[in-house]
Amino acid sequence: MVPSTARLSISRLILVPALVTLAVTLLRLVGELNRWSSVLFNREAGGPGAVVGIVWLVPVFGIYFAFRLVHAGHGPKSRGRAIACGFAALVVLVGLYAAILKLALPILTTVVLINVAAVAAATVAYWGWPQLGRIEVVYGLAARLPVALVMLVAMLAGWGTHYELGPPGLPQMGLLTKWMTIGLLPQLVFWIAFTVLFGSLFGSLALMFRRSPGSFLDSI
Repeated sequence: MVPSTARLSISRLILVPALVTLAVTLLRLVGELNRWSSVLFNREAGGPGAVVGIVWLVPVFGIYFAFRLVHAGHGPKSRGRAIACGFAALVVLVGLYAAILKLALPILTTVVLINVAAVAAATVAYWGWPQLGRIEVVYGLAARLPVALVMLVAMLAGWGTHYELGPPGLPQMGLLTKWMTIGLLPQLVFWIAFTVLFGSLFGSLALMFRRSPGSFLDSI
């Protein structure tokens, strides 16, 4: 049995998840470059709904991180609070997102405000279980920095993938400005905040089904 004072190395904890995420990112890129199934590799702006994508890994690894933290004695002070903060964060995100869209502001202003809204929502989720939130931040960075770099290369090369496309109405701009607007900023702000929010929410919810300290996920 692992003592409650067991320490976790965040870098070691996220290593395998980060490598798996990188592999999925590269598979997604290869699939789009080779024009494989649009269901699996959607090349439209944002790549919505594509089966092969790292967004689906967020809840999976959120649960994994949660179980590892609890096993090491770093569970939330209150499971109820962690879950409540996760749902409250979701409400904040949806509410702010809807309000921003209703304002019908210029697209660049909208992009910035959506990123700010995501950070605000993620902060709420973070309060529920700070230890998990910190891990999600580091994992989010490891997952999203490679995507930002892929987007830069894709824009330079003109590969015709979703990594190069911005939202409708995006004005003409220089390549570096475009990358910072639809690549670097969203990947390192919005998507990391998204990872914290949904990773924390699913991780906290999963604790409801954790009956014993000897579960399979604890031993991974």
